[in-house]
Amino acid sequence: MSARWIDLLDPTQEELLGALPAGVDPAVSEALAARPGGEHTRPLLEGHGSYVLGIFLDGQPVAEEDRIVYREVGVVATPELIVTVRKTPEGAEPWSPEPLENASARGASVGELLFRLIDDVAASFLDVVVAIDSEIDELEDHIDDWPSETVRRRVGSLRHDLLHARRTVGAMRGSVRRIVDKRLDIGDERLFPEPVERMVANTYETLIGAGEELEVARDLLSSVRDYHQSVIAERQNDIIKTLTVIASLVFVPTLIVGFYGQNFAPAFDEDYWTLTFSTGLILGSTVLQLALFRWRGWI
Repeated sequence: MSARWIDLLDPTQEELLGALPAGVDPAVSEALAARPGGEHTRPLLEGHGSYVLGIFLDGQPVAEEDRIVYREVGVVATPELIVTVRKTPEGAEPWSPEPLENASARGASVGELLFRLIDDVAASFLDVVVAIDSEIDELEDHIDDWPSETVRRRVGSLRHDLLHARRTVGAMRGSVRRIVDKRLDIGDERLFPEPVERMVANTYETLIGAGEELEVARDLLSSVRDYHQSVIAERQNDIIKTLTVIASLVFVPTLIVGFYGQNFAPAFDEDYWTLTFSTGLILGSTVLQLALFRWRGWI
């Protein structure tokens, strides 16, 4: 049976009440009309007696700004009607309903339309994985020439993106599994018949793959962070080595000058205890130390 589809973009409470089917809980309409919560919104898909409520987050990488925008999409579905509520995130475009437009044009059922929405959102996290992998590769290429502050900032940003992507994928995977396990439906499997459940099973596998790829990306980022810490430790060792060499070069001349400055008259009144001799002694000891340090590879 062909479905009736209503698409709303940033609707008001009144617009929602006019589009939603009868019997929808007022708390549901308030949640759908609320401002987008961005990455802090938790995806869900649950039954409410005569209808199904879904809230999803579509991940959109913004390569120029090295960030991920989460676009919220809400849906209320009955066997005859599906209402999608798209919210415009700050500084980005809302989710595009094109997958549903194509399916609706050929008379798809509500279950298939809901599957198209879930599948498109799930596929967006494959793009998120590619974007994060690309950023990690860029970080690895420049970790030796970028300032430490820049590297730390990029690592922190990537950890933040990975954390929220993993949480979102995990929540979506749990919600979609309820369809695959036949724990979510309305009536006598009118919303999710067997063919739709098989299609949703493919989406579930997509989410599993995205979650595994995100775990791999997390391990790669941990390796990059460990390498950066080793680079910092090596640079600190070089600095300490340089300071130690400088201190050693200063120590012997200080000892010589201090010894010559002692008031041991008339021992230092002899001709061989002259300024020229002490200066030569200082220069000679310095050259000897430099040669030794060079031979040991310390400088």
